[in-house]
Amino acid sequence: MYEIAKTFTFSASHRLAGLPDGHKCRRLHGHNYTVQIRLSADDLDDHGFVADFAELDRAARWLRENLDHRHLNDVMDGPPTSERIAAMVFKQCAASLPGRSRLHLSAVRVAETATTWAEYRPAATAPKTEPGR
Repeated sequence: MYEIAKTFTFSASHRLAGLPDGHKCRRLHGHNYTVQIRLSADDLDDHGFVADFAELDRAARWLRENLDHRHLNDVMDGPPTSERIAAMVFKQCAASLPGRSRLHLSAVRVAETATTWAEYRPAATAPKTEPGR
């Protein structure tokens, strides 16, 4: 299996109101987020690529238009945690990927700092078995 990744950045503010009083993330604050989008494929295309990195530029455009320099509490339902941002970006990317069946969106990783990150990847689907087997 082959895998590629491309990293994008955006800056935004948020607050996590559900945290206990005194927790620093309960207060309004911001991050320079890093988003890594990972694609995989069992084989390479005719150019020797999993995908052309330029095809992931749609994700950068979506991040700029929807998240960059925004207050994430205003653009997301529920608490804007890194985990939830990763899931939201994953769903957006999955919906806008080129329609080639050989590509698989492996994961989206969102980092708030150089030392912290959260990753969303779809749950592995277990093989279905018939009752009684």
